[in-house]
Amino acid sequence: MSSLKNWLLIRFPALASRDFVLFLIGQFISVIGTWMQATALPYLAYRISGRPFDLGLIGFATTLPTLLFALPAGVYVERLDKRKAVMLLQAVMSIQAFGLAFLAGTGRLEVWHILVLAFIYGSAIAVEVTARQAMLIELAGKEALPSAIALQTTAFNLGRVLGPVCAAWLIAATGNEGTVFLVNGISYVFVIIGLFFAQTRFRVEKEAEPAQGIQSQFKQGLQYISSNAVVLSAILMSTLLGFFGIPLVQQIPAVARDILLPVLNSESLIAARTSNLYTAQGIGAVTAALMMAYFASANKSSTLLWGQLLFILPVIALGTTTDPTLTFFLLLLIGWGTVVQLVTMNTMIQVRVPNELRGRVFSVYFWGLQGVAPFGSILIGWVAQTWGVQAAILSGGIACLFGIGLVRLIFTNKPVSRINEA
Repeated sequence: MSSLKNWLLIRFPALASRDFVLFLIGQFISVIGTWMQATALPYLAYRISGRPFDLGLIGFATTLPTLLFALPAGVYVERLDKRKAVMLLQAVMSIQAFGLAFLAGTGRLEVWHILVLAFIYGSAIAVEVTARQAMLIELAGKEALPSAIALQTTAFNLGRVLGPVCAAWLIAATGNEGTVFLVNGISYVFVIIGLFFAQTRFRVEKEAEPAQGIQSQFKQGLQYISSNAVVLSAILMSTLLGFFGIPLVQQIPAVARDILLPVLNSESLIAARTSNLYTAQGIGAVTAALMMAYFASANKSSTLLWGQLLFILPVIALGTTTDPTLTFFLLLLIGWGTVVQLVTMNTMIQVRVPNELRGRVFSVYFWGLQGVAPFGSILIGWVAQTWGVQAAILSGGIACLFGIGLVRLIFTNKPVSRINEA
């Protein structure tokens, strides 16, 4: 047993921190609930309206707050106790889930309710993600930070596998999506409890600085980003992924209902098919997260390239097939490629950024990834509504291919701070 423990601590040094482990356990339980809701909510919305555009609208409402709040959040987070901020925002998300549970359980839920509650959830996420990512170094320490990022991503994507399965089972057992939202609301409590008992032992108190306004502090972050080619290129590629790539996943319920058409169709079969597609993506994602945690010291440039290729090419193929088995396999690869990209870019940024700029720089990265997503969601939803779901997926994949290829071409030729510096 001791040899296993030693091996785990060598391969995953963040597990040596009791405080990080407390947070990780609570986060794992919570993300299962999060993915249960992420599976049930689009399915319910599409069942209510039957319009792919509404799936884009929900994505727009969820990610619009990131566009509005993520950048100022990066400055404010550095002034706050990040642990307490995460606890408060987790409570807000819990209340949002309970609101969905009440409306769905009483049969009153309409699409506009979903949009309002999605905006509330997105507003909390816009600040919470920045605070949580900046908190990791305070829980695990700088040396264990790559391990902490990869382990948190592993927990997130294990939840991505288990969440859809649990959601499909609950919907089939109760006949009401409200139970899924209720379970999600309860799951946030475990993060709050874990952080209540955790301590930020690696927190470094900032030295007293001359008083600066928000605009001046934010400008410092932008100056750092513009001077570091690795960080800048990662942010640009995450922006392309957020605009053209991630919104494509919002169309999974439409793929399950309208593209993969078996001879026999029923709501229970459609729900199971939707869950299976989310699960396929989750299996690929959790496999990638475990690989990234185990091979934390791998070359970041080549890892990122593989992640991009095994995301973009399967997306393009997904836009041309109606075969359920091939679709499952392609979504598995898409899940793998998505996580490899996100973990690699996150790590490339966080290991380079000084502590005093971490919140500001990460908020710009998160803004690039999620802040532009509202417009990507609307665009993809409109294309899916107008020309078909497969046309939207195919065009999004091609846009990612050319856009990310162009960024790589530009920054590979930079003489200083090349993108393959890792």
